[in-house]
Amino acid sequence: MPRGLPQTVKDNLEKCRSAALAAVEVYNKPGPQFRTAHYIVLIVIAWTALFHAIFYKRGRRPWYRRPGSGTGRAIRYQRIDGEPKHWDLARCVAEYYGNQHPPERKNLEFLIGLRNKIEHRHLPELDSGLYGECQAALLNLDELLAGQFGARYVLSESLAISLQFSRVTPAEKRRAARVLASATARSVTEYVTRFRSGLPATVLNSMKYSFNVFLVPKVANRESAADAAVEFIRVDEASEEELDRLEKLNILIREKHIPIQNLDLLKPGQVVEEVSQRIPHRFNMATHTACWRYFAVRPPTGSAHPERTIQEYCVYDRAHRDYLYTKAWVEKLVRELRTDDNFRRVVGRSPIPAGRAT
Repeated sequence: MPRGLPQTVKDNLEKCRSAALAAVEVYNKPGPQFRTAHYIVLIVIAWTALFHAIFYKRGRRPWYRRPGSGTGRAIRYQRIDGEPKHWDLARCVAEYYGNQHPPERKNLEFLIGLRNKIEHRHLPELDSGLYGECQAALLNLDELLAGQFGARYVLSESLAISLQFSRVTPAEKRRAARVLASATARSVTEYVTRFRSGLPATVLNSMKYSFNVFLVPKVANRESAADAAVEFIRVDEASEEELDRLEKLNILIREKHIPIQNLDLLKPGQVVEEVSQRIPHRFNMATHTACWRYFAVRPPTGSAHPERTIQEYCVYDRAHRDYLYTKAWVEKLVRELRTDDNFRRVVGRSPIPAGRAT
């Protein structure tokens, strides 16, 4: 540990790294059931210790105050067995992020709620469905560690790719379905569904919230390529050519998730209505079509791959076989179409002032 860090920071960094490595170990160990629950408990400890280290580094005491303390009188803190009561992870998250709600915050809030649900339940059948959130929590932790304390603290150099079996037999699927339908499991599955359905599409599809990748076999045809047997391909960063190549290798494409209630998404007609009220030019469905074509936020009608959208602005609703748009898309259109020159560039024709008859 660097000499410049206070001992409280060093201690919490060590606790963070130890708990994170233990979380990975218990998750990847073959055989044990309830691995997700064990992982979540340990990764929550790791994240809490990391936030404590950050606060101590900034000169803040992450301790709970006594009620009424600090209002015109000396600050007093709650204590347990003589030691100050430290903030739990939920309080740390609120203090660190404030009014900001990035995907990594939602990832932590999801795991905190899930930990509270499953502490006394035995539900190994949920493991595979929660992998993305568990993996994202680990990668986000590693990134924040590096950003706050330097690359020497990253965990990635200490970890290897886990070897896992993913084949599930029909009998096992039926057994899992019976367990998940039980009264004990229902509250947990309902929590997972409710939390995910309440997220904006841009958060739900973010790698910071849930990490999903291709695992691609790598053939080493030169010495420099022989260092790794596999490589990760992120769907949200892959080119069209790369995605086509992956499909030819019979690799499944990760589908973009749509919030069940589509709470934050707009139909094309709603986009037209909102934009037309905020720009000085006539904006109709034909104009909107010209815009999504110009910015290529979704594939053409009839595409064999309708899910390939720019998820910040547009997502494909597979259930209804149509496209929905985000508030960010509305804001982008308003910014881009305010001036005559920009309107002409994007739409391909001169604008017509709003309210003027054609």
